[in-house]
Amino acid sequence: MLEDLRRIAPGLTSYDAWIEQLLALGEQALERDRTLAGAYLVRTGEFFMSADDPRQPTARRTFLRAVLTAHGVTTDQHHDVPYDGAFLSAYRFTPASPRGAIVVFGGFDSYIEEWLPMLLALHDASLDVVGFDGPGQGAALDAGMPMTADWHRPVAAVLDHFALGDVTLLGFSLGGCLVMRAAAHEPRVRRVIADDILTEFNACYTRQLSGVRRALVANAGRLPARLVDQMINRARAGSMLVDWGIGNTERVFGVDTPSKALAAVRRLRTADVSPMIAQDVLLMAGAEDHYVPITQLGDQLRTLTNARSLTARVFTRDEQAQNHCQVGNLGLALQVILTWLDDHGGRNAVPDDRTPRAVADTAP
Repeated sequence: MLEDLRRIAPGLTSYDAWIEQLLALGEQALERDRTLAGAYLVRTGEFFMSADDPRQPTARRTFLRAVLTAHGVTTDQHHDVPYDGAFLSAYRFTPASPRGAIVVFGGFDSYIEEWLPMLLALHDASLDVVGFDGPGQGAALDAGMPMTADWHRPVAAVLDHFALGDVTLLGFSLGGCLVMRAAAHEPRVRRVIADDILTEFNACYTRQLSGVRRALVANAGRLPARLVDQMINRARAGSMLVDWGIGNTERVFGVDTPSKALAAVRRLRTADVSPMIAQDVLLMAGAEDHYVPITQLGDQLRTLTNARSLTARVFTRDEQAQNHCQVGNLGLALQVILTWLDDHGGRNAVPDDRTPRAVADTAP
């Protein structure tokens, strides 16, 4: 995949070029029975599609079919969880002798299927694993279900459906914010893992911008909505990133103006719920995360004033884990998670405890 990506990178001068060339690479990989590579190349191409792109449904189906095939996921491992008159898409992977239960979800615009390698590695570590798409994610977003800041509601629906209690709750990326918002209101969650930490989505959002655009987005809550809409729409005309970012945000939150989208972004924060967290908490952060400022680790530590226990782990360039969600060394991230679970009652001990092969093979 790296060879392919290096070859086409110079020609990726627009999102249209990105989509066309990544989809072509993905199809070529699938034709050559490189199923896993094909799945992720197609998904990478789909990432920058607009909501009304006619190629999106086909790309979505191709990704799903390929990634589920590559990982050997069977239909009986997929579940529809009732929620608000509709359903959330979930997967459950239960080992023969579970040593604990963990519920996992992604972030702002992810599909839970993207996290299958992590889910299956946790399963190989003898955990009963449930992974799901919540509102605004994956299958739920495709069905028209917008994201909510009240993340305890979809989490409660999942716990009810699978009759789970005494669980660990793990959120990736923006999930590091959502996991706090859920745990604050859900006593069946006994342990909380934020990978990465994310205390204020608006700060992450504005970090991708510069100059006047950054100032405008950062202060949108203090300006009249009509003015914000006019200025943001003007900025969209001059920036591919702003145009795609605002359009994607409107889609995820189910709104129709930039001012409404930015208002929804501002609601995704943890300061209002962090003092309510009474569980054991693991905070994970990349020292050079391009998305989440490392200062948010300190912000999260300071506001978790009632946590039963609090552990923080910063991942560095020396470990090849300095990036967002430790991309570059996911094996190390898994080892840290499993060790922490062992220390905090999330994975019961067995007489001949061994490091699972799936984790050992990817660790440094």
